[in-house]
Amino acid sequence: MAEAHSAVAFSFAITHDGLDVNFDREVLYLVWESGLRSWKKRLARFRNSIHNGVYPGHLQSLYVLWTLLVAAHFGGFNIPFDLVQKATSILPGDSTMWQVIACLLAALTMWLTVIFMMRYILKLLLMYKGWMYESRAPGSRISVKTMIWVSVVKVLSGWNKPRLYSFQGSLPRLPLPSVQDTMNRYLLSVRPLLDDENYKRVELLSKDFEETIAVKLQRYLVLKSWWSSNYVSDWWEEYVYLRGRSPLMVNSNFYGTDTLMRPTSIQAARAGTIVHFVLKFRRLIERQELEPIMLQNMVPLCSWQYERLFNTVRVPGIETDKLVHYQDSAHITVYHKGKYFKVVVYSRGRLLNPAEIQIQIQHILEDKTEPCIGEERVAALTAGERSHWAHIRQTNFNRGHNRTSLHCIERAAFNVCLDDKEYGFNEDDPSTLDDYGHTLLHGKGHDRWFDKSFNLCFSTSGAVGFNTEHTWADAPVMGHLWEYVILTELTYGYLQDGNARGTVEAPPPTPVRLQWDLNNEELLQNIDISYNVAQKLLNDVDLKILHFTKYGKGFMKGLRVSPDAFIQMVLQLAYHRDAGHFCLTYEASMTRLFREGRTETVRSCTIESCKWVKSMEDPKASVTERLELFLAASERHKIGCQDAMTGHGIDRHLFCLYVVSKYLELDSPFLQEVFNEPWRLSTSQTPYGQTSLLDLKKYPKCVGAGGGFGPVADDGYGVSYIIVGEDMLFFHVSSKKSCPVTSSSNFVTQIERSLVDVQELFYEYQKIKNVK
Repeated sequence: MAEAHSAVAFSFAITHDGLDVNFDREVLYLVWESGLRSWKKRLARFRNSIHNGVYPGHLQSLYVLWTLLVAAHFGGFNIPFDLVQKATSILPGDSTMWQVIACLLAALTMWLTVIFMMRYILKLLLMYKGWMYESRAPGSRISVKTMIWVSVVKVLSGWNKPRLYSFQGSLPRLPLPSVQDTMNRYLLSVRPLLDDENYKRVELLSKDFEETIAVKLQRYLVLKSWWSSNYVSDWWEEYVYLRGRSPLMVNSNFYGTDTLMRPTSIQAARAGTIVHFVLKFRRLIERQELEPIMLQNMVPLCSWQYERLFNTVRVPGIETDKLVHYQDSAHITVYHKGKYFKVVVYSRGRLLNPAEIQIQIQHILEDKTEPCIGEERVAALTAGERSHWAHIRQTNFNRGHNRTSLHCIERAAFNVCLDDKEYGFNEDDPSTLDDYGHTLLHGKGHDRWFDKSFNLCFSTSGAVGFNTEHTWADAPVMGHLWEYVILTELTYGYLQDGNARGTVEAPPPTPVRLQWDLNNEELLQNIDISYNVAQKLLNDVDLKILHFTKYGKGFMKGLRVSPDAFIQMVLQLAYHRDAGHFCLTYEASMTRLFREGRTETVRSCTIESCKWVKSMEDPKASVTERLELFLAASERHKIGCQDAMTGHGIDRHLFCLYVVSKYLELDSPFLQEVFNEPWRLSTSQTPYGQTSLLDLKKYPKCVGAGGGFGPVADDGYGVSYIIVGEDMLFFHVSSKKSCPVTSSSNFVTQIERSLVDVQELFYEYQKIKNVK
């Protein structure tokens, strides 16, 4: 009960001698400090709101304009539209003070008019996406229209340095495609996967859908696109993520790895430093000192997803989960050898430095107490079925120690896992990558709090990685955080003995062991149910990671081929060689050029890609023919990516039409056909180099293996890849061991073989060209 007593700030009792009041000065100081920090954040948010509300203008321009109007008014010059006189007429007097106030009102009117005109013009300009379809290859010409557009955008957005959310009010809404346009794109995407008979059947279904209920469904989407900030995102979050009842582990959460560099082998020192800089990134978000990601250093991406990076948890529900975001949190939670600790990371009004956090982490590592009954596996509840976890949470975590400890974990900035095993990126032994990926993807099935926005995982040798819940955001946001943390860690450095840097003037707050009351037979059985589900799921994961070093981005760009299109063509060839046929292929593409944009699907299996793959398997096809087909397929894929990014994709529109049809209880054979099609090859490129922070020339080993995710289809593959540096690629391939027709090892072999064959194709073509 020591923890319970220490949590009481003061107490009182009525005695014969009067009122006896006892209070803890330290706890009262912590309360005062917490309130002060909260008010500082409110003030900062208020200032940022004003800054963002008037962007691309600046408050200083209002003060300048006010000064000029005061000087002009008292100098006898006429003010446009007699604004000062009109303002004076509504004020209670005409003394000098009131005339100055009238000048302020006139200046405010003129200033706001100009600001909102600038914001509206900027919004109209950002709706233009023609620049994306113009070639940026050396020697190519940019159209006059795009050149004018670039000039005006730079002028409007160059007045003031943007903050994280400065462009949010200027971002356009995601456009709603016409049904006819989506039908045409859909039929084109499935043509290579269907024989003539089945294609004719699907074509008739689509035509019937377009001419009947699609008209009604589209009307509702038109209203939603007018009314909401984004007609897709809220439904996508609810129906794809929150209403899913299957486990988050493997099925939804994704992971990310460390770099080749290992700045220290001391677990506590690495944890203390990484935690410190992750929290500094949170402070940059809160203060909006983080600049938004800009394409071509000019076009902003939506920053909405950053809001829920920290202090966020997915709370289970019987039918649907909910995402809960807390405005502030002064602590993190740490898991080690079956025990949970609350670690306060602020003291005396400041963030603890890496050395101080290392002391806290070391205290946890040296804790020799045993977990209480059920504590070691309690996180398995977050790895099991969602409805089961929701029921247990409502009945067993609504009071006492369980409620307090659960609330502490869910309110934490994030969760830290101090693992008791060694893992990491070993250049000399690439096979260790597979175990590394498994550890980060699912761990032991009970040592990650999968509901948290993310878990930081540290090995005994100092390697680090993360496991991220997918509902709140997509991978690029975690990628941005990771780039910042890795770079700042490198520049900050460690002491010569490997310990964290920083001055420890006073002992930091001691970690507090969380208490649980789990000694209940029924509860322990329910924990075991989730644990067994998790064990079955993780034991079925077949994960292989390929480290390819024969070439990379440098070779691809030298061919003037989009690196992403290059990799997607390789994956099409590899899958066909592995499975003997083509399949519906999913590639995630972002739509953050629009407000609250998330992702769109690029259907990578196209008519052009299939022709090229067939030519590679046809011994009669010439090198020139294969190369021409490859370039045509790559160009078609690039256009597909551009269409997806600019709001002209297929699948999100079909998804929303399907949601409306379910609300209206309208059955559509066509929509049933669409959503019964399995994505047997689900792919995603891990974002890298989103910012200019990482300098590979200075830190050549500051490259990571990227991250990955579990298989999407029971009989398919999940493939994540990252293009790092000029001569390095990583592929994370997952499938299910229980499926007799898939093998991640075989698929990795086919990827490597296909990469080499494509390189040889270009070399052979170059030889032929030189001979001529």
